[in-house]
Amino acid sequence: MMWELHRNSGPSQHFPGHDLVVTGLAVSPDSLQLCTGSRDNTMCKWDIETGECLRRAAISRNLVTHLCWVPAEPYVIQTSEDKTIRIWDSRELQVAHRFPVKQYIQTYCDVSQDGRYCISSSNGFGGEGCEATLWDLRQTRSRVREYKGHFQTTASCVFLPNGVGLIPVVATSSHDCMVKVWNQDSGACLVTLCLDGSGPLASLAVCDSSTLLCASFNSGIHLLRINSVKGLELQEVATF
Repeated sequence: MMWELHRNSGPSQHFPGHDLVVTGLAVSPDSLQLCTGSRDNTMCKWDIETGECLRRAAISRNLVTHLCWVPAEPYVIQTSEDKTIRIWDSRELQVAHRFPVKQYIQTYCDVSQDGRYCISSSNGFGGEGCEATLWDLRQTRSRVREYKGHFQTTASCVFLPNGVGLIPVVATSSHDCMVKVWNQDSGACLVTLCLDGSGPLASLAVCDSSTLLCASFNSGIHLLRINSVKGLELQEVATF
């Protein structure tokens, strides 16, 4: 369903058609189309204004975990339980590229604002797997580096716009109750925040270049702020 933020009379649009749980959703950069993936092993492309399903693709044994649209491009990045990251061409809703298969289920993906890179996160346990991986979306379409340091499933990974100072950075959240900020280029962990008692950290959302929202299993949504005045710090400033 689609909702208007300042309207209380119910959803403004329905997108019926999947038979099982919808596990991925991405809106096109022009806000005219919607791409969804489901545990019914299908991907769908929708007209946002009319709610019409424009295309449907079968994806046997490829259970969608997350979708992200590439800025200014007709491409959608998809992570899945078959450990593969795919690039879909939304025009025909066909797979345009598959990255090399990872060792563990891929849980989440995000794309940099310039459309040059995507990042995915891995399932895992005991420090095995649990990494985030940076991929080049340009001609080489290759793996660039990994960010290792979580001890349980890395559930979410995001690019922070404008980085910190002049350093491009990415952030990850994990079932180990930790949020980490990484130097995108070197792979070094710059700062770690442990949210004790939160349970697994399910997802991250970027508010601006220094503010994140982090969803948890047990303690609601945490508002986090990156402060670089006295060295790099990651602080919790509110909980909802």
